[in-house]
Amino acid sequence: MSAGKVEVNSQYSYRLLHPMHTVLVSCVGNASKPNVTAVAWAMPTSNKPPLVAISLSPQRHSHTLINESQEFVINVPTLELLQSVYACGSFSGRSFDKFKKVGLTPISAQKVKAPAIRECIAHIECTVEDQVTTGDHTVFVGKVIAAYANPGVFTERYALEKARMLYHAGGNNFAVLDPKIYKP
Repeated sequence: MSAGKVEVNSQYSYRLLHPMHTVLVSCVGNASKPNVTAVAWAMPTSNKPPLVAISLSPQRHSHTLINESQEFVINVPTLELLQSVYACGSFSGRSFDKFKKVGLTPISAQKVKAPAIRECIAHIECTVEDQVTTGDHTVFVGKVIAAYANPGVFTERYALEKARMLYHAGGNNFAVLDPKIYKP
């Protein structure tokens, strides 16, 4: 062990990469019943072409729906949606309509069947370009086919003082960013 370091249990080693930007992923399957789940494992993977990835457990209902439809929408929530985000990650949409249960409003997306979420400040519509099984999760690589945000919240970057986005810090803990921008 390196001098002055403490060992981290490998079960929690992924949390060394937290806090992670938390998003709501909406999807719909062949039965046309939309669902939404909270995801902290989301990231861009390519600029040309624009690709993003989300990681979901095959046990999640949303995993099944994305497999069926081959599309999803990444929605960016803010601090005001903390309770809804937490609930979306805690309960399964197999049993009930999560949109109604957590008070979110599905709206028509621009190019995919899966809905966007009205209360969120930004949306990235994707079609599945590839998927890879990585241990106990599947990484869905989405090709970005539409992206849009609320006016005044995003141009080439977020206006952090207006967009108090959620970051998962592990367990039931969330954070927001300091809105100050630092430059080297």
